[in-house]
Amino acid sequence: MTMPEGARERRVRTGGIELCVAELGDAGRPTVVLVHGYPDSKEVWSEVASRLSGRFHVVPYDVRGHGRSSAPRPLRGGFTLEKLTDDFLAVVDAVSPGRPVHLVGHDWGSVQSWEFVTVERTRGRIASFTSMSGPSLDHFGHWIDKRLSRPTPRRVGQLLGQGAKSWYVCLLHTPVLPELAWRGPLGKRWPGILRRLEKVPAGDYPTSSLPSDAAHGAWLYRDNVRPRLRRPRPDAHAHVPVQLVIPLGDAFLSERLYDDLELWVPRLTRRTLPAKHWVPRTRPDQLASWITEFVNSVESEGDARGAAPVPKAAGPKTAGPYAERFGGQLVLVTGAGSGIGRATACAFAAAGARVIAVDRDADSASRTAETARLTGAADAWAETVDVSDEQAMEQLAAKVLAEHGVVDVLVNNAGVGLSGSFLDTTPEDWRKVLDVNLWGVIHGCRLFGKQMADRGQGGHIVNTASAAAFQPSRSLPAYSASKAAVLMLSECLRAELSRHDIGVTAVCPGLVNTNITATATFVGVDAAEEKRRQQRSARLYGLRNYPPEKVADAILRAVVRNEAMVPVTPEARVSYALSRFAPRLLRRLARVDPPL
Repeated sequence: MTMPEGARERRVRTGGIELCVAELGDAGRPTVVLVHGYPDSKEVWSEVASRLSGRFHVVPYDVRGHGRSSAPRPLRGGFTLEKLTDDFLAVVDAVSPGRPVHLVGHDWGSVQSWEFVTVERTRGRIASFTSMSGPSLDHFGHWIDKRLSRPTPRRVGQLLGQGAKSWYVCLLHTPVLPELAWRGPLGKRWPGILRRLEKVPAGDYPTSSLPSDAAHGAWLYRDNVRPRLRRPRPDAHAHVPVQLVIPLGDAFLSERLYDDLELWVPRLTRRTLPAKHWVPRTRPDQLASWITEFVNSVESEGDARGAAPVPKAAGPKTAGPYAERFGGQLVLVTGAGSGIGRATACAFAAAGARVIAVDRDADSASRTAETARLTGAADAWAETVDVSDEQAMEQLAAKVLAEHGVVDVLVNNAGVGLSGSFLDTTPEDWRKVLDVNLWGVIHGCRLFGKQMADRGQGGHIVNTASAAAFQPSRSLPAYSASKAAVLMLSECLRAELSRHDIGVTAVCPGLVNTNITATATFVGVDAAEEKRRQQRSARLYGLRNYPPEKVADAILRAVVRNEAMVPVTPEARVSYALSRFAPRLLRRLARVDPPL
């Protein structure tokens, strides 16, 4: 694999080492330096670099002994953090003289970058730091000391858990064996291991230099790990803003490693990502979005202090329990004009997501998008589409892809209500409820789910079903059938799309105070009786007064936890329990006439 088209390479000499440095983008823009980890070379950043190069001056470089950079002689003692800092400063002086750079590190690139942002001699040369999958060895040493000096069952468990994840560190300290393994069978099998275990896309990554990169890189561990963990620096405080990206499925690092990080980083932004270790390869879109947002926010602060003007960060800063998970993600919600859809769009907006509010009513969709922007969305747009219209949904999917990219979270929420006996329900009534409640979900899953799978970077689909999906009723045969179909479709999709790291959740609300009852169709009665039933059911739902915002919160929580099915409201949970453990009772209750 090579760097993206248009990359310019140069050689930077430092302390007898020649480093291979690539540059992309306009050198007059803010500089973003990308530092790779072990056993990678700078090409691990190619997908992220190509996405950043339109807005920044992007500089990935091969760490000494890796890729096309030369290796120290002898190797022992040639990879200390002090010498790696010398290399970094040489690169920065060459590519961004007189202006601080924004630093991004992954794995060992992050480990050494923590050194860069906590030592005094780099002060003023770094503007910000984005860290992923690589803690500071000093912070790690203090983390271990705290758990050894004041042990509790929880702390001992954390220590043992991280010890189990760090098994490979011990192996890399053994003499000769790592080099033999990497230059032999492990080096040949590594690309396949990454594809199977880490779900790294197939291609020409890693590069042909992998065996020598991995053999040289073993000295990163041997030269630094034991000395720093035994005697961690007491002054390892970051002197720049730090953005921490935590892949929740990282097989090598526990999320608990960062519990005390605020003690060392005065200005810390946390992000979490449902991914494994190699996020520069598996989640380049999300990383590029977060890096862009973070760099722009730091540069904007520099503008306020009189620095050179740069593009401003898009949207207001956000807070809330889900901000670190959904910030910058693209979320599309159908049926967003009111009720659960509007509440869900606003909840994602409050978490910093970019929101697309879709509804067949243009004014309602626009109001939701405006509210989402005021709530905290980095960007929010309105689209007018009838989800039952296949061609219209295809046009929407193509437009969203072209203008905004692949959706990260899809919420198929649009639905209509229909009540009445089966014998009174006409084929046209069936078509109406199935077209929206079932086919609308099918269209959304098929079109946007395909885009997620093709991108290969995961995602999540939420389908709004109903407690009616598992609670039979003599008065809701069509509605219940449509929602039961959505529930089973969601289960089938969850099984199929799991190999693409795409989660699927069916949300099953009970009685929620929305306007679906006021607009529902009641078959088998005249217009006056239908109006009376609409008003009465709306009053009953109003008296129950379960707010749609609680459903929205359940949706966000379900995405974070990747839950398969979520009954919302107490009555929905009771009905689900009865469907599992007392189905005969539930069938008897289905025979009761509703009080309408």
